[in-house]
Amino acid sequence: MSPSSPVARRWRLGLVCSLSSLLLPAEGGAQTPPPTRLAPIEVSPSASETPKPAARSSNSASSSRPRSRPAPAAAIGNTPRAAASGASGSASPTLNATTPGSTGSRLNLTPLQTPASVEIITSQTIAERGQHNVTDAVTQDAAGFIATPAPGNGGLSFSTRGFAGSNSVMTLYDGTRFYIGSGTLTFPYDTWSAQRIEVLRGPASVLYGEGAIGGVINVIPKKPLGTPYNEAEVSLDSNMTRRLSVDSTGPINPNVSYRINATGNMSDGWVDRDKTSNAVVSAAVRVQASENLAFTLSEDYGDRSPSRYFGTPLINGVIQDALRFKNYNALDSTIRYQDSWTQFKTEWDVADGIKINNTLYYLTSERHWRDIESYTWNPKTSLIDRGNYIEIFHDQKQAGNRMDATFSGHIFGLENRFVAGFDVNHIDFTHTNNSPFGGASSVNPYVFDPGSFFATTTATSPGFNAIVNQYALFAEDRLSLTDQLSLVTGVRYDRPEVDRTDYRTSSNSFDVALSGTSWRTGVVYEPIKNLAFYGQYAVGVDPVGNLISLSATQKTFQLATGKQTEIGVKQSFLGGRGEWTLAGYQIVKNNLLVADPNNPAGLALQVGQQSSRGVEASVGLALDYGWRIDANVALLQAKYDNNSQLVSGKLVSYAGNVPINVPQQVSNVWLTWDFASNWSVYGGVQIVGQMYSDLANTQLRPGYNVVNGGVRWKPDERTTVAFRVYNLFDKVYAVTSPYAGQWLLGMPRTAELSVNVKF
Repeated sequence: MSPSSPVARRWRLGLVCSLSSLLLPAEGGAQTPPPTRLAPIEVSPSASETPKPAARSSNSASSSRPRSRPAPAAAIGNTPRAAASGASGSASPTLNATTPGSTGSRLNLTPLQTPASVEIITSQTIAERGQHNVTDAVTQDAAGFIATPAPGNGGLSFSTRGFAGSNSVMTLYDGTRFYIGSGTLTFPYDTWSAQRIEVLRGPASVLYGEGAIGGVINVIPKKPLGTPYNEAEVSLDSNMTRRLSVDSTGPINPNVSYRINATGNMSDGWVDRDKTSNAVVSAAVRVQASENLAFTLSEDYGDRSPSRYFGTPLINGVIQDALRFKNYNALDSTIRYQDSWTQFKTEWDVADGIKINNTLYYLTSERHWRDIESYTWNPKTSLIDRGNYIEIFHDQKQAGNRMDATFSGHIFGLENRFVAGFDVNHIDFTHTNNSPFGGASSVNPYVFDPGSFFATTTATSPGFNAIVNQYALFAEDRLSLTDQLSLVTGVRYDRPEVDRTDYRTSSNSFDVALSGTSWRTGVVYEPIKNLAFYGQYAVGVDPVGNLISLSATQKTFQLATGKQTEIGVKQSFLGGRGEWTLAGYQIVKNNLLVADPNNPAGLALQVGQQSSRGVEASVGLALDYGWRIDANVALLQAKYDNNSQLVSGKLVSYAGNVPINVPQQVSNVWLTWDFASNWSVYGGVQIVGQMYSDLANTQLRPGYNVVNGGVRWKPDERTTVAFRVYNLFDKVYAVTSPYAGQWLLGMPRTAELSVNVKF
């Protein structure tokens, strides 16, 4: 039966329709080859990127697109099948060292050309491993990342290279940054609309501004294509998570193309009384106005009612099995996030070697929490004491524009590429709450009435408003000193101005202007093709708190400064079937806040310091007979060099202690085997070392190993059926600790069945 025959199409659509009544999840699969020897392949940019006219055949950096009508997508290799997931599930490793990216540099360099630790995680890899959210994709695929997600921070909080939280690890969507308000970021979270995820480890302020000492995660969405392509997926798991996803792209006319994808899920959750729902819709239209000018208008919208589970209380320092699935939140608790991202992009090839990009954007986020968040075991009463009855609203709006111009040519006969630009933002953030968050109740740990939310101290009312006007100037350059040696440098100047209005205590209103300069310089030496040695020195800046929610006690502080030295080596070999990286680094971050022993009010001094040093390694290898292995490991030593805080009126030094939410070892191992024609099996283990939940290093959270696996079957080239098991051995482990004596546990063993159809 031909895959494109009417009978085959009816069979596939009938299968999807029968399962869609359950409203299931989405995985993009790819046809897997029989277990024969693999022909050498070269890792190349994803075919799902927007097709552009081919450049002149030239090795000169001054070459650009010819002045002719763009070639049809099919003519440059963008077939509908390639547009989604690529070819074989085991065709290439996941590092994508020779694929140009936009996160490690604005010069469209490949990871091999970039003097930094950069990885590109493709949608094919994400789909094969059943990673529905950004958190799982980053922490299970990229080296050195862990997540510290919680309902209170929006679920998008990461730790890498010894630095944790949204102040130190930045998340972008298509290169655009949404400024963090009160430690919370809620978009992007779902991977269905992502074409790839790029990660950069180490200071990235030179590219994206303050708040990225640890690194950057950039989620790149799927783009409009000139070739018709459609995809749908449904899935169901043992937590009754029903997920339905669709994706469609193609031409409207020869000069206009579109892309629209949507995904939604509903779940009963894995703890008591924790129904959730999520919906994401992404749409984009690209207009090729002329041979050298293109416009893209996109809109991304997320409406999310996530888990209201804030963790499980420890009893005598451990998790009791009987409490694993208990939810101690109020019966009428609620959390909802609504995010909207509107962007208008212009790409203009002005002349040979000159290109201008501009992105105009308007971003909004509406967030609401109403929860009982703190649960503590009381040994005297044998009850769970509940506190922190919190209601918070966020109303955040951000309008901005980012423009850069790239010049490719020669300086004194040496090939050179240079980019310069600016970034401006206007942010309006209103925080409404019921501070000081009173309320208290006690319940039986095992059988209890969850009760209703109430506040015993203060009614919910506007707390403060912050207006932030930010502008930045940046530049980056790559000079090829020889055919093997290049120099990559960059600099950025940021100046945010904060105007805070306190609605409750007028004396806490203030306005302040901050400034910071970030820069980096690095060299890349490529003695033979696709083998690169590199070294880099970078200086970045972080705020002492979230910039748009600075408090009155922080208004006099300047940005903290971090300095990193990194050396490494990268290689792509066997025609792209093998890749490996090795990097060593040291980061020192100073101007952190420590207690002032002469100030009983608890005001701080900006003289603290934190440091980390470590080694990271990654390898990806597509072997013969359908085998593929991907593995990475990150080993680090992180500590507070100078950190003193007032505890019960006494000054306590934490120098030498390990920072909060920082494990000293993190690794991932994935193994895939195409064991028969159209059949593939895979398994992976995520290994995270122990970490601490407090400055004193008295609250130790054990490390954990979580195993995921699955099997895929392709009844025909356009259909993929997958069965997956997450947390195969049902490991009980703590992801983070939102409050002392309370652990947020990871998902238990969960089985999922999905069907993906391309048509």
